[in-house]
Amino acid sequence: MPSPPTISCNVSPEEIFAELPPQRVSARDRQLLNEVLDAGFRNTEDPANIFARFEAAFAERFGVRYAVLHNSGTGTMQSCLLAAGVGPGDEVIVPPLTAASTAFVVVQCGAVPVFADIDPRTFNIDPADVARKITPHTRAIIPVSLYGLPPDFYALMTLAAAHGLTVVEDNAECFLAEYHGRLVGTIGHAASFSFQASKHMTSGGDGGIVITDDEALARSVRKRATLGYRTLGARPGDVHVPRDVRQDIDFDRHDVMGYNFRISALQAALGLGQLERLEALVAARIYIARQYAQVLAEEACDWLAPPFVPDGCTHTYWSYTCILDEQRAGCDWRAFRRAFIERGGDGLYSAWRPLHLEPVFRNLAFYARADQAPNFDPRYRGDVKSYQPGDCPVCECLQPRLCQFKTSMQSLDRVRAQVDALRNTIRHVNANR
Repeated sequence: MPSPPTISCNVSPEEIFAELPPQRVSARDRQLLNEVLDAGFRNTEDPANIFARFEAAFAERFGVRYAVLHNSGTGTMQSCLLAAGVGPGDEVIVPPLTAASTAFVVVQCGAVPVFADIDPRTFNIDPADVARKITPHTRAIIPVSLYGLPPDFYALMTLAAAHGLTVVEDNAECFLAEYHGRLVGTIGHAASFSFQASKHMTSGGDGGIVITDDEALARSVRKRATLGYRTLGARPGDVHVPRDVRQDIDFDRHDVMGYNFRISALQAALGLGQLERLEALVAARIYIARQYAQVLAEEACDWLAPPFVPDGCTHTYWSYTCILDEQRAGCDWRAFRRAFIERGGDGLYSAWRPLHLEPVFRNLAFYARADQAPNFDPRYRGDVKSYQPGDCPVCECLQPRLCQFKTSMQSLDRVRAQVDALRNTIRHVNANR
């Protein structure tokens, strides 16, 4: 079983932030980047190539056997669904409160997204609604560990086992959180992580990785991400076909359809450097979240509800997300945001619009015409032909009141400025109630 994350509560904030370079690029990152540059990119095919090093290190950190690098945390999920056999005629259950990628990849596989509502306390997918949405056409579930908090994996995995479903964890916002003693990423059949610039760690703007203990699944994921090359394997760094093989006139290259979701060597080098200080990157976000929580407690703020963390779970706070009670505060979301910015706040981020209410889903604008959507494929015998208000009432009620406070600051001075901005905004709102 993977070891729990080594995030110490006893380390001082000064020690934590000393490991966070102001521009997110450390001397170690530059060293690894220079290794690739100095080799003229020729080290990408040798046994110690940068891809193998990064994949092996990531797999080891999470205590799994396989890790497969991708160009994004979107490509990762699409590869997983294709590897699991998802295609036209199938349904995949996803939450409505997430980035569009979580549902887009379903459509990109030719399948139909089915939106299950969220838990009003955790904002994560509600297993009870998942159970209601399972049909004979359901093939997979993509639960999102939203904002850094794992969903109820026990209930979800129980449902998946009962119905023969594949579970692909979307952990784009969740690194090193725990669910009842297990690292998030090691619970589903496969797990997707994103290295996009806003995430706990980055590979320079975009990037992602899939982890799993299933060799056949890992091999299939790699092939789906690498143009369907027949001879690719699951081992770390197995991203190239040997020259003597690929140059042969009788080499059959492709035995399945795949996409070009490969990451670059420079991105892999930067990601490896970030992975080496992942504990500090996560600890910094937890520290920042605790500072926000302390402000709410000290100011006795009864109109901003802090994040809820269920027993047995840890939260790694991609953002610190509160519910605004507009009636108690005496101001609406936009007025609160303006007040926060006026007092030095670095913006206030809303949650995404519920995905099923985005124009692309309301209008089934996936292809040239609505009737080309997977929902109307003759191989699909299910009932999901449209997406409407009321499909996910909990999400629709909560989303307009969610306030996402940043936790990505790289220095204590910036942390203090944002914490002070929140404190002064609360005092301003209280003074005008």
